[in-house]
Amino acid sequence: MVECVGQVKRRRVFYIPGYDPIPPRRYRELYRKEGAAQADISGYSLSLSPKKGRNFGWSVEADIDGTKTHSEIDVLVWSDIVQESMEAGIFRTYLVLLRTAWMYMSTGALFRLMKLRRGPVIAALYPIGVLLLQLLLACLLVWAVTALGGLFGLWGHWIGLALGLVSGAALLRWFKSQDGKVFAYYLMHDYGFSARWRGANPPVLDTRMAEFRDELAKALREDWDEVLLIGHSSGAHLGISILADLIRAGEVPATGPALSFLTLGQVVPMVSFLPEAKVLRRDLAFLSAREEVFWLDVTAPGDPCSFALCDPVKVSGVAPNDQKWPLVISAAFTQTLSPKKQATLKRRFFRLHFQYLCAFDQPAEYDYFKITAGGATLASRYQTHMPSPSRIDVPANKFKDMAL
Repeated sequence: MVECVGQVKRRRVFYIPGYDPIPPRRYRELYRKEGAAQADISGYSLSLSPKKGRNFGWSVEADIDGTKTHSEIDVLVWSDIVQESMEAGIFRTYLVLLRTAWMYMSTGALFRLMKLRRGPVIAALYPIGVLLLQLLLACLLVWAVTALGGLFGLWGHWIGLALGLVSGAALLRWFKSQDGKVFAYYLMHDYGFSARWRGANPPVLDTRMAEFRDELAKALREDWDEVLLIGHSSGAHLGISILADLIRAGEVPATGPALSFLTLGQVVPMVSFLPEAKVLRRDLAFLSAREEVFWLDVTAPGDPCSFALCDPVKVSGVAPNDQKWPLVISAAFTQTLSPKKQATLKRRFFRLHFQYLCAFDQPAEYDYFKITAGGATLASRYQTHMPSPSRIDVPANKFKDMAL
């Protein structure tokens, strides 16, 4: 195993996206574009090439701070599961809305989450508000057309009602066709995905996560200096359970590569605060005390879609006495992005949520490309770093029971 003070020559990276229906090719192109920009800004070199294998991925040759490295990056794909969960018509989407709103409100999770960070909760309420507004407009259209038909007598009323219903349905279909601009349907199914199972993973996702674990276990038996798992957004809580299972199964060799875990823009409390998230809460408590892994959690208050600077273990109320992880730090968008760059990203909430994977024009301690392609392990890069003084580490979860 690489010592914390050692350098990395060969690295294997596994990236778990969040709830994203878009094929993984976008992540390669994002890495290519933003990596080139960061290299120009910071004065190092990165070059990408295709990677053969069962997963979607790419290879990176880098020369950073005088160290040449080879990294192989794989996207652990679950976009097909996301796509299937989003294959719902308008009526089913409104049922998802009712079920999700009821789950978070009836359990009190919504109000406890609001006390942590308002941004992600507002983001969760956004699709509900937009979809209800769309439904209201459709109902008003039905009423207006019906009323207009009523001016022509009884038969006019019934004809107007029929035309109104057709018009209202057409308006709702038009709203849905425009969701690529407003993301209401997308976000509704995102939050509804966890709410449907009350915080537990659906069986199809558990099966896929077991496959991901096997991929990591295989890499840990190979000739790498570091195996790095990255979980972005809702991919963070998938990574937590995958690593916990990996360690419990004894699949981390004592003399193997350094095992590192990076969570970016995590939304763990959106799941761990639900009543049936017992497995996730158990895995949070377990992983937070393990010696086999170094876990760094990076968020930023400027990202309104994440639970910025919230220690996911402590706020979930399951921190053990010997908790070691995660090390919670801030990407500090207000300092690492120039005023000009901040202005271009203003109100682009989804783009800000992906900033962790992008270039910073005023780079500081956090650099995604140095982490994934540089010459140091995650531990050696951050082991002396102090946690953010603004981190939130007060237990706020009503549900603390854990799976056995």
